Amino acid sequence: MAERPSRYVDHVMGMPISLALRGRHAADEEARAAWGEVRASLRACDRIFSTYRPDSYVSRLGRGELWLADCPPEVAEVVALGEAAERESGGAFSIRRPGPDGTPVLDPNGVVKGWAAERAARALRLLDATDFCLSAGGDLVCRTLDPDAPPWRIGVEHPCETGRLVAVVPVSTGAVATSGTAHRGQHLIDARTGLRPAGVASVTVVAASLTWADIDATAAYARGGDAARWLGTRPGRTGLVVWTDGSATPVGGGGTAAPSGR
Repeated sequence: MAERPSRYVDHVMGMPISLALRGRHAADEEARAAWGEVRASLRACDRIFSTYRPDSYVSRLGRGELWLADCPPEVAEVVALGEAAERESGGAFSIRRPGPDGTPVLDPNGVVKGWAAERAARALRLLDATDFCLSAGGDLVCRTLDPDAPPWRIGVEHPCETGRLVAVVPVSTGAVATSGTAHRGQHLIDARTGLRPAGVASVTVVAASLTWADIDATAAYARGGDAARWLGTRPGRTGLVVWTDGSATPVGGGGTAAPSGR
């Protein structure tokens, strides 16, 4: 019988955080210390990057009260990732959104969640002979060291039918991210037009890095009807695009269970 993972849950950065551990340090003091480090890392990121906190570095940078050089080095790293994503998405992804008066406002949330979770998982990677699956708001980064252990099975919720799974993704080591509007409403736009993307309901991406799985899921969603084609050009990615008519298109091979295609 497969080992039952030990589970830990909290709420950080305005989202649910959960951790499953199996192996040598699944439920001991080292596990609890690593879980504490994960939460501390995410809280530190929130203090730096939250656009809801007027005193965060990103909020102050966006208001012009600071230069980028005045911020912690993590801010420059995230901004550089956002600029790279904008180039690689053909401008559909951006870390700047239109403000109330039309002036661009710095908003790196499309980078921060996956990046912060990937960064927080460093503490888990130090656990000897221990597999983990860390979920941050439904985006996950996993590691499996034991070659005989089963893969982590990640359910992908259907964006049009709450509670129904559209696919199950088996992941041993890697990351899964989904971008869509089922839970947060229509908050995603195509930065090239400033309009909501048409035709696409959600995009799930499987990749080696949660940072880029999350970025590419958002970028593909922003490209609307071109989501599946563009995602297919991304090296090392597999995924699933669900359309507003309920149909789905698998992208790449092997990573995602494929329901009926479009």
